[in-house]
Amino acid sequence: MSPFTRVHGFILLCVVLTALPGMLGADKPAGLAVMIGNGAAVDHTVWPGVQLHVSSGETASPFVPPGSFTATWSGYVSSELRSEYSFHVEAVGEVTLEVNGALVLAGPAEAAKPLNSQPVKLNKGANVLKVSYKSPSQGEAFIRLYWSNSETPRNPIPLTSLSHDPSENLKTATALHLGRDLFAEGRCIRCHDAGAGSRMPELSMDAPSLKGIGARRGFAWMAKWIADPSAVRPGTAMPKLFHGAEAQANSEAIAAYLASLGGDVPAAKDGDAEVGKGLYEKLLCTACHNPPDGTEKVPTKISQKQVKAKFKPGALAAFLQKPSEHFSWIRMPDFHLNAEEASNLSSFLLTHAEPSEDKAAPDDAALRDKGRKLVETTGCLNCHALEGSNSSLAAKPLSELGADRWTAGCLAEAPVAGSKSPAYPFTPEQRDALRAFAKSDRSSLQRHSSAEFLSRQSEALHCAECHGKHEGFPAWELLGGKLKTEWAAGFIGGQDTGKPRPWLEARMPAFPAYARHLAEGLSTRHGQPTQSIADTQSVAEDAAKGRKLTGANGGFSCISCHGVAEFGATAVFEAPGINLALSFERLQPEYFRRWIRSPLSVDPTTKMPVYFDEQGNSPLPEFYEGNGPKTIQALWEYLKLGKQMPPPE
Repeated sequence: MSPFTRVHGFILLCVVLTALPGMLGADKPAGLAVMIGNGAAVDHTVWPGVQLHVSSGETASPFVPPGSFTATWSGYVSSELRSEYSFHVEAVGEVTLEVNGALVLAGPAEAAKPLNSQPVKLNKGANVLKVSYKSPSQGEAFIRLYWSNSETPRNPIPLTSLSHDPSENLKTATALHLGRDLFAEGRCIRCHDAGAGSRMPELSMDAPSLKGIGARRGFAWMAKWIADPSAVRPGTAMPKLFHGAEAQANSEAIAAYLASLGGDVPAAKDGDAEVGKGLYEKLLCTACHNPPDGTEKVPTKISQKQVKAKFKPGALAAFLQKPSEHFSWIRMPDFHLNAEEASNLSSFLLTHAEPSEDKAAPDDAALRDKGRKLVETTGCLNCHALEGSNSSLAAKPLSELGADRWTAGCLAEAPVAGSKSPAYPFTPEQRDALRAFAKSDRSSLQRHSSAEFLSRQSEALHCAECHGKHEGFPAWELLGGKLKTEWAAGFIGGQDTGKPRPWLEARMPAFPAYARHLAEGLSTRHGQPTQSIADTQSVAEDAAKGRKLTGANGGFSCISCHGVAEFGATAVFEAPGINLALSFERLQPEYFRRWIRSPLSVDPTTKMPVYFDEQGNSPLPEFYEGNGPKTIQALWEYLKLGKQMPPPE
């Protein structure tokens, strides 16, 4: 889902989650409002909790320069019943926390010395919450807020318990973020140069390569697409290039030229459409697509009715095997399909697609030459790569486009007769957002916040359409505090093709261009650093006890559900747990300790049993006299051995 088809994700990210079961009022969106400031620069947005990490030299928001900053979270924390909760803060910097107007925690915080409040009475329903944070003058900055009571051990406050009041500040800031997003998504920088130093990752977004495109795309489909892209695919970032009487003729000329750009495509192979349909369902393709054999028309999903007209024979299967081959920033995921799977899936899609016009490109050299000249002069090559050809279209650099200039050209309400400016399918709200961005100093293009990248692109990639909605998919809001950045980057990027849950029919797709930034955002958004702290040396004595603790002979019998390297689970009734040899490289140690201590408080849907009592004591007194933290640490020391873990007894 691109910003051309949505309200900006900074607010929608949390607004849509109000549909989750919980204690939020129907009139209050989820998450907390947060104001981030550095000097005169201030940004307003919505955050899923009081958790944030900013590395040295980085920025908490692209609209705030690097350096010492302040952040204030405000909103409501809800309790199902009147109860007493204690609040805990891990941070570096200065922190104050207020509940219902009363100061409950304050002071300078150090990484090794968490701040803990006395028990605080929360009323049933919404309680006013405010957390203020001032970062150190230099070095890394982070804050993580937790709560606990007599029944629930220390955990981050769940999103379903947090809400906020919408405000004009949030509305204004949302427009500014959306304008910046649209500027990047529309590849505006390809025509209006912003100079050196741009750090917003999406400014490097490519567009589909035109090399060999004639072997991949049908002539009739290309002509229709070039003539009016948004009519073919609502929400596309591709603009309409031509207006007036010559529009259709120019579009067909370009399509004729592109159709002449041949290349190698594997020969079409017959696949099994029924098998392909089963694979389509297993891969959960409907998370992003309206299926070709259905009547569903969700406007934010991409229709697959036109695949027969769009793809040449054999090209669809080749595309499904390697979606990013000609477009690295494509949002189509890579499922690592083999040739047979791609043929079967292609057969299913083509069987149910709308009939192709099957119109061959005109064999007219003059028409192709006209198309080539149009490609080189109308800006196509400012975005699309084509070896041996260059764009002759020049536009004013961004620095020369004052805010008063953002009402004409590409941002005109309607195409002007004789204008050569492309027409983007902007809504009035989106034009207003771009103009709001124009009024800023635009220095935000030179800054990158991984947490903010996560907000934008996780929504565009539909991450939450699978996570938390299907069996075996961890809830999206839990992943950031759970996974180490390095492992998540490899897994999202497709470098690690193993499946932690091999029994699931669905597969985690790969998004190579997005992976590192998404992984870093998952960590920083939850207050964790982007690089894991080295912790690989296992304490032999504790690791030996951890080995016994996982066994069935006097331990927790973890091996009933979990395998350990090559040692398989011994008594699985449903789906097995994840192999323990993978745990250390995957999991944040802080998450692991919370999980083992009380898995149900972390994920209420888990089948993982609870072993420790309400005080955190272990039921196995022969290990560390039942000391819970020491027992959990022994398990962690054993997990550090990874694939070298000796099998438990």
